[in-house]
Amino acid sequence: MSEISSRGEKRTQILDAAEALFSRHGYDGVTLRAIAKLANVDVALANYHFGPKRDLFDAVFLRRAEILNQWRLEALEKVISESAPAPPEICAIIRAYFEPILKGPHVHEEGWKNYYALVGYVNSSHEWGGKLMSQFFDPAIRRFLEALEMALPGVSDEDLYWGYHCLSGALTLTFAQTGRIDHLSNGLCRSDDLAGACSHIVAFVTAGFEQLRDR
Repeated sequence: MSEISSRGEKRTQILDAAEALFSRHGYDGVTLRAIAKLANVDVALANYHFGPKRDLFDAVFLRRAEILNQWRLEALEKVISESAPAPPEICAIIRAYFEPILKGPHVHEEGWKNYYALVGYVNSSHEWGGKLMSQFFDPAIRRFLEALEMALPGVSDEDLYWGYHCLSGALTLTFAQTGRIDHLSNGLCRSDDLAGACSHIVAFVTAGFEQLRDR
């Protein structure tokens, strides 16, 4: 293995370990030493690659955020292109938002499970939610809001933003996979059934945005 390849592998090991620990214990409950131990590297190497813990936390968050943004924006642009010159349908916009991230083989991978739990933690955190979610996801989200404006002419910006707030809350709880719905439904619904959750959430959120047109 080349030196460059080895460095890349160690870097990935550190990111994977940090992702797993941050998703379980939050930012304050994790140390660089614990991350280095799980990654089986020296703590100095973790510091060399990423610097202080905050920079590593940002790197963990950014790594998969870029992928999620690409998946969703590609799906959205396809919806907009296929509907032109008419505005896109609300349901198609909402599917483009949810389906690329809640359906597919990646949702069963341990790394993605950890990342989704981390997003759930960050998005519901007073300290982190406004900072990291805005920094890494807002440009893509604004494109979705623009598409919703096209589909819902005349609906106020206030209604659209609150509608997105409800959408985001549903996604955050789905990402967290807390098991709450499993107990509440006596096993009828499972929090790890992301594809099933996607179908129900898309229908519910679509209906919510459509009723704005009738207010």
